[in-house]
Amino acid sequence: MNRVAVAIVGGGPSGLTAAAALAPEVDGEVLVLEREAETGGIPRHSDHPGYGLRDLRRFVSGPAYARRLTAMATDAGARLETEAMVTGWAGERTLQITSPRGVRTVVADAVILATGARERPRPARLVPGDRPDGVYTTGQLQNLVHLHHGRVGSRAVIVGAELVSWSAVLTLREAGCATVAMVSGYPRAEAYAAFRVAGRALLEGPVLTDARLVAVHGRGRVRSVTVERGGERHEIACDTVIFTGDWIPDHELARTAGLQMDPATRGPAVDAALRTSHPGVFAVGNLLHPVDTADGAALDGRHVATAVRHWLRTGDAAEPEPAAARIRVTAPLRWAAPQLVSMDGGTAARGDLLLWTDEYRRLPVLRAVQDSRVLGTARTLWPAAPGRVYRAPWSLVADADPKGGDVTVSFA
Repeated sequence: MNRVAVAIVGGGPSGLTAAAALAPEVDGEVLVLEREAETGGIPRHSDHPGYGLRDLRRFVSGPAYARRLTAMATDAGARLETEAMVTGWAGERTLQITSPRGVRTVVADAVILATGARERPRPARLVPGDRPDGVYTTGQLQNLVHLHHGRVGSRAVIVGAELVSWSAVLTLREAGCATVAMVSGYPRAEAYAAFRVAGRALLEGPVLTDARLVAVHGRGRVRSVTVERGGERHEIACDTVIFTGDWIPDHELARTAGLQMDPATRGPAVDAALRTSHPGVFAVGNLLHPVDTADGAALDGRHVATAVRHWLRTGDAAEPEPAAARIRVTAPLRWAAPQLVSMDGGTAARGDLLLWTDEYRRLPVLRAVQDSRVLGTARTLWPAAPGRVYRAPWSLVADADPKGGDVTVSFA
């Protein structure tokens, strides 16, 4: 058993950024536990530009971004341990670790969960048909192409049209595989217009909106897929299928800790300071909600450092649980994060209340109500669109009474 000041579970952008912010400031060791052989998270095998704009103020490739964040954490004095799987809890802020070096227990004064999110594969989406080779998630595809230099097919259909879907287009192009169709269940492609417009030049087929993939055909290898659109079904010849997006938080460790979970995001419920329901346990990044960009997750890691330092200085485990009002949403909004307005939670990371919508709104107006009192309204100059995080100002809910009833956020 060994003791550390801060144990960070997950060596992706949010975990590494938290480590870089905390290591020079705390008395004791900051330990990052990463189950993969290298730190860096998903960007490590996303070998195309588009990373680092909001946190590093640079425009770099995924691998370069992963290397940069790893170097920042190491240079700050954090210890990065790879191939270290956190398999469970052995007590309050006490982690069970299994690695090639053996099994041990780590006791931490503070724990940050930064385990991220994963794409749901085909079986979880209940897509019927045959079970041939050539079916991947984006992560599997990028591992195969960028890390193992493996070969894929020549004609691919991509399920999803969000930001990560266009990342899959770039990876397929590098592998010499044409994207012959992109299928989205939404009325319009989910990614930002700048990505859609530029990305269409890379496609060799249409973006099929209001459509769904209903079957995969092929014995040894994918031969075709069936797509349903407007009540009609069409078969598209292809030898590769990429299931993109449809993210779910990697929440198993949070659940086994008994943290309060949000059934809508399927991640831990947190306040603006990113504190969970257990004292001294924090959660950051895409564990909290599916799914933000890598630099957005990294900024969560930077934000949580303030609350962790405060906890390490004061340790309020003996104090009563602070009052907090729960933020809830009405349709077509699906979830909000953070979910709690607490007395001393402060302002959320980047000053944003993150929302998810199932309907497109061009210039939305939001309203927040608590106990029949309108807390505030806000109009954003950017749209709320399905398939991507919608950012609203935290000031919309900041005046809520933590001892009051639920706060309801809706489109006005």
